[in-house]
Amino acid sequence: MERIRTAVIGTGFMGRVHLEALRRIEHVDVVEVAATSAEKARAAAAGYNVLNATGDWQDVMRDPSIDAVHIATPNDSHFPIAKAALEAGKHVLCEKPLAMSSAQAQALTDLAAAKKLRNALCHNLRFYPMVQQMRAMREAGAFGEILVVQGTYSQDWMLYETDWNWRVDPKVSGPSRVMADIGSHFFDMAEHVTGLKVSAVCSDLQIFWPTRKQPKGGGETFSGKTVGETIDTKIVTEDFGTTLFHMGKARGAMTASQVSAGRKNGLVLEIYGTKGGASWRQEAPEELWLGHRDAPNQVLMKDPSLLDRHAAAFADYPGGHAEGYPDTHKQLYRRFYASIADLSAKPDYPQFVDGLRQMKILDAELASHESRAWVDVPA
Repeated sequence: MERIRTAVIGTGFMGRVHLEALRRIEHVDVVEVAATSAEKARAAAAGYNVLNATGDWQDVMRDPSIDAVHIATPNDSHFPIAKAALEAGKHVLCEKPLAMSSAQAQALTDLAAAKKLRNALCHNLRFYPMVQQMRAMREAGAFGEILVVQGTYSQDWMLYETDWNWRVDPKVSGPSRVMADIGSHFFDMAEHVTGLKVSAVCSDLQIFWPTRKQPKGGGETFSGKTVGETIDTKIVTEDFGTTLFHMGKARGAMTASQVSAGRKNGLVLEIYGTKGGASWRQEAPEELWLGHRDAPNQVLMKDPSLLDRHAAAFADYPGGHAEGYPDTHKQLYRRFYASIADLSAKPDYPQFVDGLRQMKILDAELASHESRAWVDVPA
């Protein structure tokens, strides 16, 4: 297989995640790192043995030898960078949310299709082996007709009024924080696992800290640190949200929170059907709980020799050898680059159209909260 040359744009928390995972992908070379300054780019590039670094992401677009780009920057830059990359003929893997609005997301989806370029959205949490096992079991009819879908995505890294991150600024992150940042992961996984589509929502959002202490020097994601002088800053995006939703006949409820003390990354998805149920927790990703009405419940441990054939393909290590968050990125990136190497292959990963889908759900949630009413989600 010919080697594929790629670049990573962004050197914060997610940029480093992308750089680390890409080192584990066969036939892919990271040839450039771009950041908001040449100094940041050089530091990241040196740490991951990447030869080229730039403080101007446009340099990546001007290099015809680069086949693909990873966009791991704040939300407001996703659209212009992705648009420029597609116009330059490069395949694109973008962090979520895809854009700042549904209109922008639609434009990127259309452009990628017109250019016939591979495009992926980093909803990496689909790629845990036990999530794939739950999906495979549902497809095989193990749970019967799905009646109930519920869960949460709970974190605590914004619990204190002194906690700060660029995601708090709507000019950078968009009109929603919690629902866009982590609620979108829940809904992407819920639709992926159940095969159903969210058709209507009723949402309530809450700002617990109407004013936060913004450090003059900024704040690192998940750092838990505020250093130096601060400025009292008005907050307009939610700390917590809850949504009731319809998926056709099925009914659901979810919460998303960044102020839940002790929960570091508490994504939980539960599905219940006419034959049985299943529950998966990201903080214990090797386990899948299976529920039965007339038989003992079970806990299935990750072991590729015992999983559905399709789910087993998402597990590279034998039973008892844990696979976690970094491995989900590896599995996503591996499939993305395999589809670049074979343009006839059907993509087995979330694409821009899935990012557009999440923007439509988010629009409906925001409209529902504003109107205090149920809102339909466009197909």
